[in-house]
This record gives sequence, C-alpha cells and structure tokens, in this order.
Amino acid sequence: MQETKSTCPYCGVGCGVIIESTGTEITGVRGDPTHPANFGRLCTKGSTLHLTASQALAQQTRLLQPLHRAQRNAPAQPLPWDAALDLASHRLARTVREHGPDAVGFYVSGQLLTEDYYVFNKLAKGLIGTNNIDTNSRLCMSSAVAGYKQTLGADAPPACYDDVQHAQCLFIVGSNAAWAHPILFRRIEDARAAHPGMKVIVADPRRTDTAGTADLFLPLQPGSDVMLFNGMLHLMLREGWHDAAYIAAHTTGFDALKALVRDCTPERVAEVCGIPVADLTTAARWFAQSPATLSLYCQGLNQSSSGTAKNASLINLHLATGQIGKPGAGPFSLTGQPNAMGGREVGGLANLLSAHRDLANPAHRAEVAALWGVDDVPAKPGKTAVEMFQAAADGEIKALWIACTNPAQSMPDQATVRRALQRAEFVVVQEAFATAATCAYADLLLPATTWGEKTGTVTNSERRISRVRAAVPAPGLARHDWAIAVQLAHRLEALLRPGAPTLFPYTTQHAEAGAEAVWNEHRESTRGRDLDITGLSWEMLESRGPQQWPLAENAAAGKARLYADGIFPTADGRARFAAHAWQPTAEPRDSHYPFSLTTGRLRDQWHGMTRTGQLGRLFGHVAEPSVQLHPQDMQRQGLESGDLVCVTSKRGTIVVPAQADATVGLSQAFMAMHWGSEFLSGCAATGERLAGVNALTTSAFCPTSKQPELKHAAVKIAKAGLPWTLLAMAWLPADSAQATREALSALMGQFPFASCVPFSNHTPLHEPGRERTGVLLRAAAHAAPPGATVERIEALLGLHGADTLRYTDQQRGQRRAARLVRGADGATTLEGIVLAGDTRAEGWLKTLLQEELPAQAYGRLLLVPAAQAPVAVQSRGKPVCTCFNVTDAAITAQLAHCRGTDEDRLAQLQGQLRCGTNCGSCVPELKRMVRATGPQASPPLAQATI
Repeated sequence: MQETKSTCPYCGVGCGVIIESTGTEITGVRGDPTHPANFGRLCTKGSTLHLTASQALAQQTRLLQPLHRAQRNAPAQPLPWDAALDLASHRLARTVREHGPDAVGFYVSGQLLTEDYYVFNKLAKGLIGTNNIDTNSRLCMSSAVAGYKQTLGADAPPACYDDVQHAQCLFIVGSNAAWAHPILFRRIEDARAAHPGMKVIVADPRRTDTAGTADLFLPLQPGSDVMLFNGMLHLMLREGWHDAAYIAAHTTGFDALKALVRDCTPERVAEVCGIPVADLTTAARWFAQSPATLSLYCQGLNQSSSGTAKNASLINLHLATGQIGKPGAGPFSLTGQPNAMGGREVGGLANLLSAHRDLANPAHRAEVAALWGVDDVPAKPGKTAVEMFQAAADGEIKALWIACTNPAQSMPDQATVRRALQRAEFVVVQEAFATAATCAYADLLLPATTWGEKTGTVTNSERRISRVRAAVPAPGLARHDWAIAVQLAHRLEALLRPGAPTLFPYTTQHAEAGAEAVWNEHRESTRGRDLDITGLSWEMLESRGPQQWPLAENAAAGKARLYADGIFPTADGRARFAAHAWQPTAEPRDSHYPFSLTTGRLRDQWHGMTRTGQLGRLFGHVAEPSVQLHPQDMQRQGLESGDLVCVTSKRGTIVVPAQADATVGLSQAFMAMHWGSEFLSGCAATGERLAGVNALTTSAFCPTSKQPELKHAAVKIAKAGLPWTLLAMAWLPADSAQATREALSALMGQFPFASCVPFSNHTPLHEPGRERTGVLLRAAAHAAPPGATVERIEALLGLHGADTLRYTDQQRGQRRAARLVRGADGATTLEGIVLAGDTRAEGWLKTLLQEELPAQAYGRLLLVPAAQAPVAVQSRGKPVCTCFNVTDAAITAQLAHCRGTDEDRLAQLQGQLRCGTNCGSCVPELKRMVRATGPQASPPLAQATI
C-alpha cells in the first residue's frame, strides 16, 4: 500500500488528507495529522472520499474519453484527443475571426487547482484577448472579495483558524458552519470547552444546528443583515462602546457612516430584522466589549443583491471597535470551495488580473502584459457569471468553454441558463463526471482528472497554500485541466498568432514539472503585491508543509494575521469605513408570492452532488429532496409532511414534497441547494423538463460584486394535486447501481414530479465489505402512465423475472411488484419493490427492504396495499451518525439511561454508542438531542419570527 499526502476537495477549510492506494486503486483515506487546517480530522464527506474514487464507480460515472456530438441531442461519439483539440481550436478561432474575441466565454471553477486557473486566465485574457472568463466562485465569494477591498484595501482575510482558540466572542452570521464547515466547527467546540466564558452569537433566518449551540440567537428576517450591523453600530456609538483612538489613527470615512447609522434606532432595527431590542443590545455589547471578537460568515452574506454592503457593514463593526489585527479578532470570511482563494489570487474572475490586480487599473494591465509577453491586456470588463449566460442566451456569446463546474445545476434562473446552453453555437464541457447535467448540452466533452489524480496547489480560507498530489494515474484518457488548456493554447497560437513565441512554455509530458513551471510564473506575478509569495517554493511546501501568505523573498515564514500594525494596503495606509444603507431583498415577498425561499447546504452533501451523490450512505441523514416549512404554515396550507407541493417563483415551478420543520421561520421556506435535475425533476405542462431548486432562484445580483441572490426568492406554495404516485426501490450490484440510477433518471421527465436517489444499508464506515447500494425512484402524475413505463422501471430494478411477486389492476392504474431473495445465511429478505398507483404500504415496505429485515413471513402479503404492516415492522430509525450507523431511535433510547449534566450525558452516550467520535459531524445534532431529552429540556426549536 502507498500513502500520498493531498487535500480534501470539498469546502474551503482545506483539510489535509492521506490517500491510501494500491496500484491504480484508491483504497482508503484519513485525515493528515500534520496539516494545520484539520490536524487529522475529516468530516463525513472527507471520510468517504475513497468510496467515491472506486474503479467500479468510475466505469459508471466518469468521463473517460473525449466525446463529440455532431448534432445537438444526438448521442456523443468517441473522438481522439488530437482531433478533439483540433476541432475546439478551429471552432474558437473561427468565432474570434467572425465575431471578435468577446464572442467567446470561459466559465471555470473554484474546484480547479491554482495552476489550472492561471493557465485558463492567461488563455482568455492574454491569448484570445477577452476578459470573458469567470468562475463559480462568483456565486460563492465575490461579495466577500468586494467587501474586503472596499474596506481593508485588498482581498486578504486578516484572521486565521487559530483565532478561534483566542476569541472571547464569536459572531457567526450567514453561516451554518456546523454543516458547511464541520471541521472548523470542531475547533469552535474545542475552544468553548477550553474557555467556558466564550460568548457565541449566531444570526440566521433558520435555527440551524449552528444556531442551536449559540448563547444568543438572532433569527433575522432574510436580507436584513445590513440593518442589523448598522443597528449594532448605532448602539456602540450611543453607549460609547467604540474605539475612538483606533478610528482616528487607522481609518477614514467614519463621519459619513456615523451620520448614516443615526437613523438605525433599536426600535427600527427590531422591526426590520424581527428581533427583540434587548437581544440587539446584547449582541452589540458582547461584540464591542469582548477583548477579542471574531466574525465568521459565508453565503448568507455573500449570495445577496446587497452582498458587498453586508460584508462591508460587518467589517465596519470590527474597525469601529478595533477588533482586528490581534489574536482572536477580525472579520473572517469562510470560503465555500477548496480553491476559491487560489482563483482569486491568479485573477480568475472577469474583473481581476493576476496577484490581486484590478482590470480597471491601466498600470496593472501593463504589468500583467509585460509578465505574459503580450502587447496589452484588454481593458473592457468581462462578463461575470450571470451576465455571461445572459449574453449567450441573447446570442452575443457564441462559444462557451465550461471547466469543472455544472452551471445547469448551480446557476440561478435555470430557464435562462439552459436557453444559453442551447443557443450557444459551440459548447465545450471539460469535466471529470459524465453525470453532470451540463454534459447533456455539450458539443464537445473533454475528460479531466479529479481528486486523487491531480497535482498542483490550492489555497484555503486562512491564506494557507497546500500541495495537491496524485495518488493514482488518471483513468481512461483523462488529462489534467491545466494541460488541456495548454494544449488548446498551442493550437490556437498557430491560428491566431502564427510564428510568434509561445505564451505557454510549460511541458505537458511531465505533470509535476509542467505544473510547477506554471506555479513559478504565478509566484513571480505576486512580487511586491499584498499576497507576495516570492519566498515560497514547491520544495518548501514539501519540506515544511502548507504555508500562509504573504511570504515574501527572504521572509522566514508567512503571516498568520494581517494588519497588526494598523497599516492597510490603501493609498494612505488607512482602512475605509463603507456607509451602506439597508436595502430590502431584490424580490420581497408579497400577496402573490408570500413565502421567502432560502437555500443552503446539507450536512453530508456538497454542491451539485456529482461526487457525494454517488454514495447511498451520504443520503442517510437527508434521504430525499423536500422543501421545509414552519408547522403553522403547513397547517394554514392544509398540508401534511410528505404532501407534494408546487413551489413557484416568477421564473419557474418545481414539484417537491413538503416537510414540517420548526427551525424555519413563519412565512419562510427552506430548500437545500444541492437538488438539481440529476436528482429532482419532472415535466411541466408545457413539456419542458423541470430543473431543480435553481429553477426558482433569481439572477438579480449585487451591483458591485455581481454575485447573485441565491439566498432569497419570493415564492408561492400550493398542494400539487397529483393523485397517482409511484415508489420503486431495489438493491443493485455495486458495478451497475449508478448506471441504473442514470437510466431511471432519464425517465423522470415522463412525470410531473420525480426524484431519484441512491440509498444504502448504512453499515459502519469501518466495515465497507458489508455495504450495499440501492436506488429509489419516486414519481407522481395526474393519471397512470402507460404500462410500458412502469414495466421499464421494474426491468431496470431487476423485478422482471419469474421470482417477482406481482399484482396488477389496470382499471385503477395500480401495479405492485416485490422480489424476495434467500441469502447465503438462509435468511429471506426483500430485494426490490415497485408500488404504482397506491403507495400506502411504503412506510413498512421501505423499512423492510432498506434495513434488510427478515421477510419470509410475508409472502404475497407484500402486495397488500395497506399502510399497516400485516406483520409488525420495527424500524431502527434515521441515521444520525454516518460513521458508525447510529440512528435517532438508538440515541433516544440510550439517553434515557444517561444521567448528570448535558456534558456528562453526551459523554456517556458516546461511550456507549461511539456516535460523534470519528469525524464529529453529528456532534451538534447529538447535543441538540441531549438538550431536548434532559431533565430540563431546552424549549422547542421553533421560534416564530416577526
């Protein structure tokens, strides 16, 4: 067995991992105990990385060779690499000649490595001559970038993870860190245990697991963050809780801000935000008077039409109180992707250039042109993500190159995005996974490497650069992203600037040498800049491990914290207060659209689930898509949990089950961001296939950062009225389960509602040999579909043989099928079921199958359409701890025997069941269950918001 150090490809915490491999197969993964981001810890997603990299899955889900569609919607056919790159280069060159360079757009990803990003940026801006290159980081971090630049002068998070240990007040806003950044949240738990006096304030529209641990929870109305921050500053000034000396010595613009917040009285803030005046006052006092206050924030601030204002207004609080540049203090933006920081460093956005240079600055453009060896870099601003797809939909952009991202799932206003992909004359998708929704729109598909196969660097949220190393060779004909871009560039140079020296002198024959050469050029671009890394090298990363920037030439080490001297990277060395008045959301709810829909992450899934969505075990915590509503709103709508509802915004409609959830505020709805058309779909009355949650979201964006308001859309919700329902699920061989799910997903468009997800038998992570994989399809319609449709579903799930029990009532549109299997141990279990037209028996049949309970006593009683099982079925409950397969029922039963304080009872629980002792992702939920069942149980999670 070989061990290779690398990093986790999920959130921006940047955890170090050790990959175990044998030959060409990744066999295991564990946290790197020497990596300063995680010290050996991994979350549920990171702990299962090796399972997503199996060769059995790769054969079903990976893009393994270049593919070309001669016509749209035709099957893609294999094409040799040289032919594929020749085709791409000639099509792009023709587009440039006929329509100009701005008719080409590149849309790339925060999951690319820094080297990938650098080459793509140089390809677009240096060779083709367009600034139309943007990234899915625009959907993630551009408001944080704009907020830092507007106030502190540079896109440089001033704090670090170690500040969690030194903070005496944590202000967590717009972040469910317990789920989105679980390893960082473990640090918070450790810090609170070591420092019981630490205060934690959480501001969020939902009472999340993060909010459940807070000393003070502020259940904000969606979009009211700027009013909250300005109101806190109003109180700080009124009560003398600000640092006048720091303001005078190190800042400018305070008088304008002071005048602005004068009108943000506690009473007005309470009305707009929906929180008590007393809680507002407490938050302001704790923040200002703490010896060290650290703010942690993420998409709740960023994904907003006021995203820059939210970020800057929070930073105002740190400047006004001097809570910056010292241990435990500062505004710390948490990145959502593993290398969103690296992309920002190389200027991989439509408005940026290398090393934090601004495209609008002529001197900066000249510096980059000189570095690259070109006459100039175009001055015209490029199209940002939303603008790029709108331009393609309007016919302005003719060619789109999409790398390592899935806009047909992740972009807002999916109707426009899909129209853009259809109208563009040439679409290239450079991707590792053939299952991404965007692949269906590609004229040319190019196979790229992914985690475990790539080599290069990434930068995490605390400005720490880590090496990424390949543990196994690329599968099939996949190539590194930067190498594909270089090989394309060489062909384009011959067409666009024949005879000129190459701008891309990097070898693609030796991955390590080529990637390091790209990185060295990037390093030189940082000389003298705020992120200067001229003192860093790959050799240093090898010998000394991950390093933080800046790390200039001759420096002994990088800086953990910035601005300790009170000097900022602005013309006068002072930070700038930014006076932003509160603005409502771009789309306030009204009588026609009375619910505020917010989106967010699930604990065990990531982004569009092209990777995590392959593992049934990661669906244990949240098994299927749903929209959550407050129980009172459910009652007013005449809904019960599980009822299908139409959720409609001004852009589209989706059909999805509703679920009562007291953590959601009144007149609000919540839906996970992950549910795209790969897992949740259906067919509209017009015949158009529904596109998942982002069919609803708005493309309205912040005017400064151009980041869209994915966090809020006004919607209406009504019962769907689809009487014919179907449930189909079965265990499947590991080497075909994902292929079967893809085949079933292709049928979702035949129903007004359909969802298709994997599931597993939830074996403990350390017992992989026992794990099984299944697929569950759920559908609904106004009337029964043709019998051939259900027969096709049965056949795909293996329920078409003589060993399948059947019942059919054509007049009522009902079919039922069940297959029993006798195992090697002699036990008979249920292997698969299809319930069509009458799904009342779902509850006990689903439990019988998924928990592999003995089924020999049932026989043809399995076909009885009854909600009550003919023989009692006792479910083990819903998994809470994925690592050790501990369910909520087991936890509740064990807690009945635990005594003492909440801390004592948690320790006893973990000692008995081991839950939360591996990755720790379930610990916040365990604590919530402990509080809810203790002698002095916490009040219900429901908290109505005004």
